[in-house]
Amino acid sequence: MKSVQQEVDERSNLTNSNKFELLLFRLGGDANGEHSELFGINVFKIREIVAMPEVTAVAGSPPHMLGVVNLRGQIITVLDLPGIVGVTPKTGLNIMLVTEFARTTQAFAVESVEEIVRLDWSQVLTAEGTAGGKVTSIARVDGDTQNTRLAQVLDVETILRDLVPPERDDIDPETIGPKVLLKPGSVVLAADDSVVARNLIEKGLEAMGVHFIMTKSGKEAWDRLQSIADGAKAEGLPITDRVAMVLTDLEMPEMDGFTLTRLIKQDPRFGKIPVVIHSSLSGKTNEDHVKGVGADAYVAKFSAEDLAGTIRSVLGKAATAA
Repeated sequence: MKSVQQEVDERSNLTNSNKFELLLFRLGGDANGEHSELFGINVFKIREIVAMPEVTAVAGSPPHMLGVVNLRGQIITVLDLPGIVGVTPKTGLNIMLVTEFARTTQAFAVESVEEIVRLDWSQVLTAEGTAGGKVTSIARVDGDTQNTRLAQVLDVETILRDLVPPERDDIDPETIGPKVLLKPGSVVLAADDSVVARNLIEKGLEAMGVHFIMTKSGKEAWDRLQSIADGAKAEGLPITDRVAMVLTDLEMPEMDGFTLTRLIKQDPRFGKIPVVIHSSLSGKTNEDHVKGVGADAYVAKFSAEDLAGTIRSVLGKAATAA
């Protein structure tokens, strides 16, 4: 039997192998609760799993907000995940998933929890454009086999943002600060699999006056970077004249941000390109992982002001080093 420390070490080492752990759970099915499908969420976003406690309803709450619970002195909002997804739990809301991401803590009520599986990001395919934006990708749980189980990986950041919109969703150029000047012809290469995140990042970069190329996964960003490098070489230019910085999410199908960062930092062609990781995965452990793969900075989603400040700082250091 593995010790607790072995489990912790193995989980930490996943960031070095393009692997992650997915918590599988069920929400319900049709009106009779039949045809229940598998859903998943990255274990790094889960703080704890508890039996469904008594929930206090809050007057005036939006649809699908069950209310709040007092969990060890912290008041936590509880969201009805089956209701949000549009399915019916056959046995009720039995489990509460307490999550931490995007600088927030909240809980999602689900019908049942199945297991935790360890997957390679190559087993995860993008599902953009399906399920009304609530699903980012589809995981082939049992690998590339004909009869593999399929799990829908929920975009909990988008779900939370849709349910509880921020007071302000625009980008104020005054709070962003002065424009950022890049070398003529150079861009920020960005990667994020979430439509909502890409939209926010694009607005932030536009407010900063930064030219950018947006991609939807680590693999797409890596392929694009190599293509740009080939073009720069043909022109007799260093790659830093074409790519000023890489801005990447962590959780992405096919190739995660950890792997993308490691590939960039280990490639002699790209070693001088600064990499900023921009992720909803927060906490000291994840920040330690970021340092371990050689990223130049980490900024938690989503604050346009913090993102702008980090980009300015990293680009300034890169210019000084050059």
